Amino acid sequence: MANNWKYDRARKSIDDRIADVETVTIVDYKRETDLMSIPTNKAYRMDAAHLYVEILNFAEILATTGIDGIAAHRRALRFLNLHQRAVHRILSRTDTRRVDFHNQRLHSIVAKPYGTAQEATRVHRAVAIAQLVTEVLAETGDESSHVPSAQVRVGIDTGLALAVNNGRNGYREPLFLGKAANMAAKFASNGSVVGIYLTNDARRAIGLPELGDGKDSTTALTAQEIQKSVDVADLGVSKTAIVNEWKKDNDDHPIGAHNFTRATPPLKDLNFNLLTPGNSKRMDTVSIYADIDNFTAYVNAHIEDDPENIVRCLHVIRAELDRVLWADFGGRRVRFIGDCIHGHLLEGTAHNTDEEATISTGAICSGALRSSFDLALERLEANDVPIDDLGLAIGFEFGSTAMSRLGIKGARTRCAIGRTVLKAEVEQKRCDGTQTAIGKKAYELGPESVRKLFGSDRRKSGLTYDDVLESLNADHDTTAKAIRAASVALAMPAVAAAAEQPFRPFSRGGRG
Repeated sequence: MANNWKYDRARKSIDDRIADVETVTIVDYKRETDLMSIPTNKAYRMDAAHLYVEILNFAEILATTGIDGIAAHRRALRFLNLHQRAVHRILSRTDTRRVDFHNQRLHSIVAKPYGTAQEATRVHRAVAIAQLVTEVLAETGDESSHVPSAQVRVGIDTGLALAVNNGRNGYREPLFLGKAANMAAKFASNGSVVGIYLTNDARRAIGLPELGDGKDSTTALTAQEIQKSVDVADLGVSKTAIVNEWKKDNDDHPIGAHNFTRATPPLKDLNFNLLTPGNSKRMDTVSIYADIDNFTAYVNAHIEDDPENIVRCLHVIRAELDRVLWADFGGRRVRFIGDCIHGHLLEGTAHNTDEEATISTGAICSGALRSSFDLALERLEANDVPIDDLGLAIGFEFGSTAMSRLGIKGARTRCAIGRTVLKAEVEQKRCDGTQTAIGKKAYELGPESVRKLFGSDRRKSGLTYDDVLESLNADHDTTAKAIRAASVALAMPAVAAAAEQPFRPFSRGGRG
């Protein structure tokens, strides 16, 4: 694995992706449509209620042992598996679309009944579904394996969004771009108190008073307000029915023990489709999050007048970030989370992780991600696609990671869990669109060259591939020197071949 980034290679890939979306079609979502196979150059305009569920006590599950060890990972995976099975059943019984289930975070939509005139009905249904999820997950723990019930916080918003393809290379899911999806996510994740929280838009849709000074994100619905939505929605399914069906499903199809083996690097060769509870992976890796900063504002600015450019911009940037992680550095994307990519890197052997090499590679890869992001913006702008003030916030951490697939057979979702994963996201969230941050453990275990690069704050602005490589090389970083040596060796045959070619002057009409 060369583990390097090349300008010409990146530019060709970016230009190819721009060609993919030269023509984009936007259509209204009017009937049941398979959102799992939306073409790259197409998007559906959809009015819907968006519902995000955040499991607040997931971090506690990972912290139930002194170290981020096998016991904690087994317990956390079983915790998620049990609750995903229950939620899957709720969504199926209430005709609700699951968009994404990323570890402790669920995104789903209520699209029916269709039409702007039915907005109140959709929001009432979303509230009723949120309450059903809350009640069911309060009873779906497992005392025998010391797995508690889930404590949840729900965010709900309503409005227009674009449904596009989320994912590449055989792993495709719908993704919704728009204020409603983003605000629902923020209301669910930006707090630590359980409850159901509605934006003012959602509150207004069902006749609740609006709340000023941002109090809508901190004021949960009352029991009376929830009950009104439950009565109006009349979902036709009870908590008791779902819990009983969930118990029967677990008896008929036991989850089984989570058994771990190591993945052999490079992680790009890991096939998530082969993972099961009995065939899960666990090893020390770098977990990396790269989030497109200001993308919510970008969507809001363009969704009415030129939504095609939203599709172009997102497709090109995410495809290139994925390519850098996978093709240039042998890493593995776990999934796209909206406009954020989450992936992992590993250097070493089938038996051991080379800690310093993995952390150095993580730093160099983060620089390559920024270089490709900057180049993607440059090429988009050259092709008349507005880029506004988009940025890239990057965070990475090193430590133990468990990888598996969760949920019902036939609808399983890939996952990578561990304190490392949670902390990598925390590092990304403390960055603005120019910054890269390294986690405490990666900072401590990495080579001195990496510590010097990031400084005591463990955060640095404007770190491109060349910046990182030059800095690490100057401090005699072994990994950086190997990358530089490999790049020089690869370039030498081309230089020698060019030197052997006879000089041929150009004329205005072509080669002489």
